Amino acid sequence: MACELPWLLWITLAVAAAPVCYYFVFVIASTRGGAHHRQPPGPRQLPIVGNLLDLGDSNNLHQGLANLARVHGPVMMLKLGLITTVFVSSRDAAWEAFTKHDRRLAARTVPDTRHALAHSERSMVWLPSSHPLWKTLRGVVASHVFSPRSLLAARGHRTRMVRDMVDCFRRHADAGQEVEIGGVVYGGLFGLLTNVLFSVDATAASIFRELMEEVVMLLAKPNMSDFFPFLRALDLQGLRRFTAMRMGRIFQILDGIIERRLDDAQQQQKHDGKDVLDSLLELVSVGKLTRRDVRTLLFDILTAATETTKTTVEWAMAELLRNPSVMATVRAEIMAKATATTFGGGRNKADAENKQQLQIMDEADVANLPYLQAAVKESMRLHPVAPLLLPHLAVDHGVEIGGYTVPKGATIFFNSWAIMRDPAAWDRADEFLPERFLSKPELNMSGKELKFIPLGSGRRLCPALPMVELVVPFTLASLLQAFEWRLPQGMSAEELDVTERYTSKDILVMAVPLKAVPVAVAHYT
Repeated sequence: MACELPWLLWITLAVAAAPVCYYFVFVIASTRGGAHHRQPPGPRQLPIVGNLLDLGDSNNLHQGLANLARVHGPVMMLKLGLITTVFVSSRDAAWEAFTKHDRRLAARTVPDTRHALAHSERSMVWLPSSHPLWKTLRGVVASHVFSPRSLLAARGHRTRMVRDMVDCFRRHADAGQEVEIGGVVYGGLFGLLTNVLFSVDATAASIFRELMEEVVMLLAKPNMSDFFPFLRALDLQGLRRFTAMRMGRIFQILDGIIERRLDDAQQQQKHDGKDVLDSLLELVSVGKLTRRDVRTLLFDILTAATETTKTTVEWAMAELLRNPSVMATVRAEIMAKATATTFGGGRNKADAENKQQLQIMDEADVANLPYLQAAVKESMRLHPVAPLLLPHLAVDHGVEIGGYTVPKGATIFFNSWAIMRDPAAWDRADEFLPERFLSKPELNMSGKELKFIPLGSGRRLCPALPMVELVVPFTLASLLQAFEWRLPQGMSAEELDVTERYTSKDILVMAVPLKAVPVAVAHYT
C-alpha cells in the first residue's frame, strides 16, 4: 500500500519530516559535548521551533533576551527554529569576543530577503570581512564618503538641512502646535543624504523616498525562511519576491541618476559642487568599482543612515524633556557658546547687536559643548538604536567566549542594550546621567571600550560613525538653540512615555512617537 501513495503525498511527508529529522540528528547530537567543548547554556529547546517561544514579546526582544541572560548567563545559546544562535550580554564577554575572535566573527548571517536581486553578494553590509570586495568598499566609504575631507565638503548641506528643520518647527511654533519631532528630522536627514550623495533635493526625491521606506519595511518583516532554511526555495511569504520588485524600481532610479551624470560628463556639463557620486564614478573610470557597486553603495547608505540617525535624535530629545534639569544645563551651555561666537571671535559685534539676533550655531562650535556631547552619549547608552547590532557569523571552529565553545556556523548577536546597562560596568546603570561621560574621554563611539558600543566594535564597526558624531549633536544643538521645548497639553516630565519598542527593522524606537511644542526664541534666526 505504501508504494501506491501519490507522489505529491510523498513529497508532503518528506517536507513535514525534514525539520523533525534535523532536530534529532543535529540538535540532540550538538548537546552531547565533552568537557573540552562545552557549549553555552540556554533554556530547554523544543522540537522544530527550538526556543522561539522563549523570546516572549517581540516588541521587547532586547529586554527579554537580557532577562534570559540573567538566568542562563552572559553567553547563552538558543535555537531559533533550526538556527543555532549565541547571545552575548556582558562587557567582559563582549571584550573576549571582539579582542580574541574578531576575525572569526566578522562575517554575517544573511537574512533571506537580502538575497533579493543578489544584493548581499555586492553589499558592504552583508559581505564577509574577508571578501576582497568588502575591503574595497569599506576603503571607498572611509576615503570618499565619511572621510574628514568629504564631511567638510558637505558642511554646507548639513547647515541647510538644519535651517530647513528649524523653519519647519518654527511654523508649528508660530501656530502653537505640537509636532512629531521624528517625522521632521527624518525628512531633513533624507534630503541631506540625497543632496550629499547625488545632488537631488528632498522634494525631487519624494517618490524615491516612498520606495525606500517600502523596501525597508519589507526587509524588516519576520521571515520564516530565516528560521527554517529548507523553506527558502519556496519563499512562502513572498518577501524575497516583493523585495526584489521594489528594489528593482529603486535600482532603476539610481541607474537613471548615474546614467545622467555620465552623460553630463561626456558633454562636459558641470553641476554645482562635487558630490559623492562624482567621486565614486571616478573610481569606476579607473576600474576600482563597477557601476553596480556604485548603485549598491548608494542604496546601502540611504537605507542604513536615515532611520537610525533620526531615531537617535528623537531618543536624545525625549531624555532631555524627561530630565528638565539636564535640558536646562544643556541649553545654558549652548546659549553661552552661541552668544560668545556671535558677539566675539572676530565677528561684527555692532551689526549683530543692531539685528538683536543670534546666528545659527556653527557646526565646529558644537564640538566644544562637552555637556551636550555627554548627553548624546548617555542617550545612546540607554537607548542604542540597534540594540542587538547586526548578526555576526562564526566562520571557524575554535571560538571560545566565557569558557564556552561557539559552534561553527552559529549566528552571534551582541545585546548592546544589555551590555551598556551592565551593572558590573556602570554605576546606577538605568539612570540618565550625562555627567558620567564628562571625565572619561576614552568613552567615545569607536567601540574600543567594550562597555560602550552604540555603533558596534571591531571590523564591523558602523562606517558612518564620523557622520553620526557630527550630525546628531549639531541637529540637537540647533533645535535647542532655536526653541524652548514643552510637552503637550500640560504633560509633566514624569508622564512622558519612554517605553521602548524593538521593531522588526532591528531598530529600537519609542513606542509612542515623541511630540512636543516648540516655542521660538525671539532673538534666533
